[in-house]
Amino acid sequence: MLKISEISQKISRKIIFETDPIILIFIFISIIYITVFLLIPVIMMVESAFLFGDSFTLQWFSNILSSFYINIKSQGSFYTYIPRINTLYVIGVDHGVILNSLIVATMTTIIASIFGVIVAFILARYEFLGKKILRVITLIPLLVTPFVNAYVIKKIFDPTTGLINWLFYDVLHVIPWRIWLDGLVAVIVTQSITYYPIVLLNVYASLMNIDPSLEEQGENLGAKGFTLFRKITLPLAFPGLAAGATLVFIFSLEDLSAPIVFQGHPYVQKLMSFQIYSNFIRPTGQRLPEIAALAVIMLAIALAGFLLIRKYVSMKSYAMISRGGRWKPRIRKLGIKGLIIVYFFITPLIIFTDLPQIGTIVLAFSSRWSGVFPEGFTLNNLMQIFINPSVSGYVMRSIIYALSAVVIIIIIGIATAYVANRVRLGGVTIFDTLATSPIAIPGIVMAVGYFYFYTQFFQGTFLDPRNPLYFDPALILIIAYSVRRMPFTARSIYAGLQQVHYTLEEASMNLGARRFKTIRSIVMPLIALNIISGAMISFIYSISEVSVSVTLGSINIDKSPLTVYMANVWVSSVGSAQIAAALGLLLMLIQLSVIIIVTLGFKQRYAFIGV
Repeated sequence: MLKISEISQKISRKIIFETDPIILIFIFISIIYITVFLLIPVIMMVESAFLFGDSFTLQWFSNILSSFYINIKSQGSFYTYIPRINTLYVIGVDHGVILNSLIVATMTTIIASIFGVIVAFILARYEFLGKKILRVITLIPLLVTPFVNAYVIKKIFDPTTGLINWLFYDVLHVIPWRIWLDGLVAVIVTQSITYYPIVLLNVYASLMNIDPSLEEQGENLGAKGFTLFRKITLPLAFPGLAAGATLVFIFSLEDLSAPIVFQGHPYVQKLMSFQIYSNFIRPTGQRLPEIAALAVIMLAIALAGFLLIRKYVSMKSYAMISRGGRWKPRIRKLGIKGLIIVYFFITPLIIFTDLPQIGTIVLAFSSRWSGVFPEGFTLNNLMQIFINPSVSGYVMRSIIYALSAVVIIIIIGIATAYVANRVRLGGVTIFDTLATSPIAIPGIVMAVGYFYFYTQFFQGTFLDPRNPLYFDPALILIIAYSVRRMPFTARSIYAGLQQVHYTLEEASMNLGARRFKTIRSIVMPLIALNIISGAMISFIYSISEVSVSVTLGSINIDKSPLTVYMANVWVSSVGSAQIAAALGLLLMLIQLSVIIIVTLGFKQRYAFIGV
């Protein structure tokens, strides 16, 4: 009887410890916030796609089965030769809105994965002169420069004044025609350049964590070279590849920067992200439930890819043999052939992927770009950011929106991460899933969900997107940023909590301190660097957010963030490409500052976990 009594007392103490008022408040805050501002908007969007008035219907999805959305037979030619200027005009072929989007996302993912794996393998397995420099320049494409990066790609492939044609056709004479990239091919190239470092970083981390004894055993059994890589190394690095490729696929699917810049070609206009966006910047009456149905299809594709990859990875074992300590990765010196490949093929390709950021910097200090290179050095573009109210207003609003979102992110991130890490009751793992799930939901889908959510519950107020003259997007954007960028902070805080043993909290509470004081006095100081670093990463991705910003922010230009200004340069020819580049440079400087502080100052690795 005594043992039963002791057991019941322990169980009672555990329940009281796990479910005190602070824990319950954390659970309540997390569930309410995620439910109200993520699940309900998405559910309302899905519901709208299946309603005609108050009746259930599949009409909107049946409309999407038309040839405009799905066309199995390709339309047009992949490329056209223009004899007058001896140019290959490469555009891709049209398969309708949905198939075009799938093809672009799939090709982007394949190209980014192949190049990312090759570069990651070289950096992880070989030593050569200039390796550290090469590793740094592979990360440059991660510096987000919305719209301007696509504009630079468009300019360097211009048939008459583009850098690529000038160098390889006019100067070196190594290609027989000029090459003009446009349409879907241009979008694929732009997105591949932008997103391949995501695959690279994930695969590199996986390669560095592979137990070298596994590869050594493979060599002892006769596996060499590519066979060893294909049968041993790549399968062990597959979790990193799967994670990176999934993110690239989702980011490509929702991307608006490249489609907006290349929208002059009709094939580009037939991408899901552009179709949804273009209907939102038209008069309200054009926002048909058919667009909600299209957003539902995009959401289904993104979630299917995300869940399938997670399921596939979870079904396989990637455990290492060695236990205890840290192993030394297998690093060898490159031979002559390897050095030739790295210096004359890989390095030039990597430098090519840096051209959008290089072009953004040069364009920011230029007065025009009518020839091969930008011309006319000037500081006026940068000065406009600070002295021109019509430009500086966008910057100030972006900073205010992003900082406000970060405050919410920290509160919700601490609550969800603490519950997921500390509470030992069944079902709490769902909090970690909820905190990271926004990564799998395209931003353009959230924008559509928010439109239905706010028009339903805030009809006739300043939060109603259907009233452009009175609509104020500030609160909507702040909440959207806080939901979309919360995973960065939540995961950072969760990692910090894993390094703080829960017995420290138990000791504090056993000595009389309440849960809140324990968290404030013991836990928070110990994970402060994780909170700050995660919040800083959330800030830079909030201030450079595109999908929700340009979709909902464009409804009222006067209160929109800076990415809306950058988009309008190519959407409505309002503003200057040079000033947009200056804004892009400002974003790059902010990102670089945060990355340096987080990685060198805080010794954290959360600066490169996503875009």
